[in-house]
Amino acid sequence: MLYAVIAEDVADSLSKRLAARPQHLERLTALQNQGRLVLAGPHPAIDSDNPGDAGFSGSLIVAEFASQQDAQDWADADPYISAGVYARVTVKPFKQVFPQ
Repeated sequence: MLYAVIAEDVADSLSKRLAARPQHLERLTALQNQGRLVLAGPHPAIDSDNPGDAGFSGSLIVAEFASQQDAQDWADADPYISAGVYARVTVKPFKQVFPQ
């Protein structure tokens, strides 16, 4: 089943985010290589594809997991959590309607 991992950053998270980004991307690449990743990306803190120093306000990941607990365990192990990037992470079941 698909699950949405919805994360909110702490204030001024950009430097922490950049430091932990390689490890974060490594985990997403593993999901992608397993064919389980639907989409992933950050929420720019301003209305721009490249927010520069404004940074990001959070992230959204939609991926396939065996259960909500597996999705939660995966989210809890994200390097952005141990690096202090995320203030809060919510995992919810997700039903993809489009694209088909």
